[in-house]
Amino acid sequence: MMGWTSQPKSKKALKEEAVGKAPKFLETSFHGLEYQGDGTYYVVGPCPYTSRKWYAEVVVAGGVVTKVK
Repeated sequence: MMGWTSQPKSKKALKEEAVGKAPKFLETSFHGLEYQGDGTYYVVGPCPYTSRKWYAEVVVAGGVVTKVK
């Protein structure tokens, strides 16, 4: 599970901020980096450490975020 560096308050805010731009993941795994380029990633927010109020699936293609659901 990863977070997003700006810690948006909602999934809707993440979608408005991220789609069409390069991903800004906040890595939280103890087992190494999760981001490996294009693919589907799971984000928790607003803060992956202290406040897990929403979860989102982020699709990255061509180096940019194409979908948040």
